[in-house]
Amino acid sequence: MKKQAILFTLPLVFVSLLFVSCKTSNEENEENLDQTKELNAWFDTKYEERLQKSPLQLTMLGRKDLYDQLDDMSLNAEEEQYEWYEASVRELEKTFDYEFLSPEDKISYDLWMYEFNQMKEGLEFRNMDYVFHQMMGMHTQFPSFMINFHKVDSISDMNAYISRIRASKSTIDQLLERATLQAEKGIIPPKFTFERVLMQCKELLNGKPFTEAENDAALWSDMIMKIDGLLKNGDIDETEAENLKLNTEKALTEYFKPAYESIISWLEKEMPNAEEAPTGVSRHPNGEAYYNFRLKTSTTTNLTADEVHKIGLDEVARIQEEMLAIKNKVGFEGSLQEFFEFVNTDEQFFFPNTDDGRQGYLDESKKYLDELTKKLPDYFGILPKADLIVKRVESFREQDGAPQHYFPGTPDGSRSGIYYAHLSDMKAMPKTTMEGVAYHEGNPGHHMQISIAQELESVPEFRKQGGYTSYVEGWALYSELLAKEMGGYENPYYDFGRLVNEIWRAIRLVVDTGLHSKGWTEADAIAYFSENSSIAPGAIKAEVQRYMVMPGQATAYKIGMIKIQELRQKAETELGTDFDIKGFHDTVLGGGAMPLEILERRVNQWIESQKSKS
Repeated sequence: MKKQAILFTLPLVFVSLLFVSCKTSNEENEENLDQTKELNAWFDTKYEERLQKSPLQLTMLGRKDLYDQLDDMSLNAEEEQYEWYEASVRELEKTFDYEFLSPEDKISYDLWMYEFNQMKEGLEFRNMDYVFHQMMGMHTQFPSFMINFHKVDSISDMNAYISRIRASKSTIDQLLERATLQAEKGIIPPKFTFERVLMQCKELLNGKPFTEAENDAALWSDMIMKIDGLLKNGDIDETEAENLKLNTEKALTEYFKPAYESIISWLEKEMPNAEEAPTGVSRHPNGEAYYNFRLKTSTTTNLTADEVHKIGLDEVARIQEEMLAIKNKVGFEGSLQEFFEFVNTDEQFFFPNTDDGRQGYLDESKKYLDELTKKLPDYFGILPKADLIVKRVESFREQDGAPQHYFPGTPDGSRSGIYYAHLSDMKAMPKTTMEGVAYHEGNPGHHMQISIAQELESVPEFRKQGGYTSYVEGWALYSELLAKEMGGYENPYYDFGRLVNEIWRAIRLVVDTGLHSKGWTEADAIAYFSENSSIAPGAIKAEVQRYMVMPGQATAYKIGMIKIQELRQKAETELGTDFDIKGFHDTVLGGGAMPLEILERRVNQWIESQKSKS
């Protein structure tokens, strides 16, 4: 009977397989499309739920939902966010069978799961990130956000602006509560952080309507300008404009000012407990495990601190060989250290420390970007639609020698992407590195990658806004070298500057792990940086202090670049004459930001598809 049963079932299986195999390719394609639409619709619904918890992110995307509100910054809100994400994962697993998803849909599924697992693993380290620090604390992010991203097109928009200024008091109170809890556990940033944040907060309260000074404070100036814009356009009358200005002054003096005075008071009270010359975050309770987690989330790899440190040392040695070649090419007689000194001090390599010099830096950067942008169609099939602006950092958050950075535009193109440069000290902004930094922040770097991601139509919305540092910064650093392939760096000193930028990122691997895993002090890190690069002393100090308050983040750049280079080399080797540079770049950029392990899978799938075509 057992044999008969087997014989009886085999034909049924065969018939079933035969039926499936008889489907036309069109039918299979339609089924795949339907499933993709269903999955993407699910992700879009969940992503919208997530967005509705973040008024700030909605504004960043150019939307005006919850325009009068700020995000909940409390620990309870973090817990609620985790519970929501956990429920979404259970629903995802229950609703869709991973085995039957298309390769692209599996990437979407895996990305959602990756984000959740990252959040789950991070529960152990809740409230270990410094709340207030000089790089990107909410105390400077909020005013910068209001000035640059809160558009005012109507009286309701201006009232929303005023409401957000009022709401800043409760937001700052939430952050102060978190900072106090941190301090009670012995998690206190270095003393230099307190000093810098104090300066930033006091600068924001410098001028009208906070003081009797002749100058206007940054937020007051912005709000009055936007009210006057409504009046000029006929959107409000004189009476409405006057009322808005009165409400603006009241919001700033009764809510914003007390909030920032609270930060100042807390900083002054806590500063005596801060260390003058600390090592990295491993000095904190559970600090070593926290750093390993930050290293993992930054690089999206399982590389250990020792492995990252070794990669950095090897890369520094390799790049210095290339630097020596350029030194010899330009006919400089002397050691590499002497060449560093020459490039670091000779007047020909700097703009004057004047307003004209600062404008010259912006103009030159724009010129390089405009020239390279013309060549993009030779290397990319997918091109960005969004415009790019080159701009100086606002005075209240500008720092001598701090790194340039990029703020993305909106998906609909209503707000351009912004490449920001710190220009308060032109001696820290050499011409030699200017060209490479422009490519990194603009095209084909951040502006291109982020704009393309936001403009994608074939992936769910959450993938368009992905922010995996190793991918995003790895691409931007890869872009600096790609620009040479595209005809950039005609001046050999500027090509040397490209190597300065690259060794800078390699040094980060050594210094970041040195600080947070090997007991290095700020002085140790500065010494290594100075011995192995031509970067200006002011910039080195700002960089090292950045690493100390943002553990692991700086390691992502070089690790990401190396992975993209490895994937390109593999594609070139396996495809030979069939390798298509446009196809490779479109594959890397055409799915949005993702962890390096998923990017590798995506590129491998592209390689196999190219082989099958040939």
